[in-house]
Amino acid sequence: MKPLLLVSVGLAISLVSQAQQAPTGAARQFQQIDQNHDGKISREELPEALRPNFDRADTNHDGGISPEEHLAVIGAARGAAGNRADPADLSGIEVLRDLPYAETENPRQRLDVYLPKARKSEAPLPIVVFIHGGGWLAGNKGSGQGNLLRFVESGDYAGISIGYRLTTEAQWPAQIHDCKAAIRWIKAHAKERGLDPTKIAVWGTSAGGHLVSMLGTSGDVKGLEGTLGKHLDQDSKVTCVVNYFGPEDFLTMVRQPSTIDRSQGNEYPEAKLLGGPVPEREAVAKEASPVTHISKGDAPFFTAHGTKDPLVPFAQAEELHAALQKAGVPSLLQEMTNGGHGFQSPVLDERVKQFLDLHLRKIITEIQSTPINVTARP
Repeated sequence: MKPLLLVSVGLAISLVSQAQQAPTGAARQFQQIDQNHDGKISREELPEALRPNFDRADTNHDGGISPEEHLAVIGAARGAAGNRADPADLSGIEVLRDLPYAETENPRQRLDVYLPKARKSEAPLPIVVFIHGGGWLAGNKGSGQGNLLRFVESGDYAGISIGYRLTTEAQWPAQIHDCKAAIRWIKAHAKERGLDPTKIAVWGTSAGGHLVSMLGTSGDVKGLEGTLGKHLDQDSKVTCVVNYFGPEDFLTMVRQPSTIDRSQGNEYPEAKLLGGPVPEREAVAKEASPVTHISKGDAPFFTAHGTKDPLVPFAQAEELHAALQKAGVPSLLQEMTNGGHGFQSPVLDERVKQFLDLHLRKIITEIQSTPINVTARP
């Protein structure tokens, strides 16, 4: 079974658990994922890890998942949930789940740690931190497992997946406050697990891409640190950033073509994050945009973005890349030609590994950034 499919099964089980706790959970989840509110979930609107199961859920093959089809998937997962074994092979990995990083009881303010049982070196391990996407209103840290395992299994890295408060609970800057508190917690506890607090990469997709971009550019912005947790003696700076199709400038994105109508109303994802439409919340939108905080000395970036992304325009990646270069920050822009809001490529996987090896393990290599042609998902 492919890693992304494993992640999608795990997410489905997690969503079933939520639905069992609240009768309206499945319906509420459908509304959160249906970002353009047309009564169907498109492939692009699904969290990345769930997309491999789109065709199976779209039983009438009309290009969208209806509420009835959504409930059918939840029902099927519920039937299998009771006596499920974790299909991922974790035999060589030590897993520590749901560790609180903010000294609260909030289940969203938790992180999962993945450690290789067989390390290739006695030196402290560098860390790859994953932050999930979902429009800041869906998704969870469980999706980090499938993305991190290949790095942890190598014995060269530790992996950590962090959760954060969604817009159904809190608005900006709660999300970045959570992520920064998690980074501070990781640094404070690194030596206990044989980890290197000076070598932390952050990797995120979509909304997670936005949050890792913020971590990479705002490590020197005291106003965004927040006061969560008890490790305020630590800073939240990171070593490098892997950004997959994250929003980078809300003020320009609201004017760029997209399948999401950002011209009016306050129901689109960024409006829910910022507490209102971008034109009415310009000061907050500027503060929440990673490009605002770029300065010399920021973490090196690797940005991958599809040229046909229907949700977050490719122009966002171009703007970020240009601003980083202008400030003298190392930046690689990986164009995924014909790629949508999500893609898979073994060539991309190898380039990301080279980027992490360079900045976390000092393995000198020339990283190509020539365009990678992928098939856009409808």
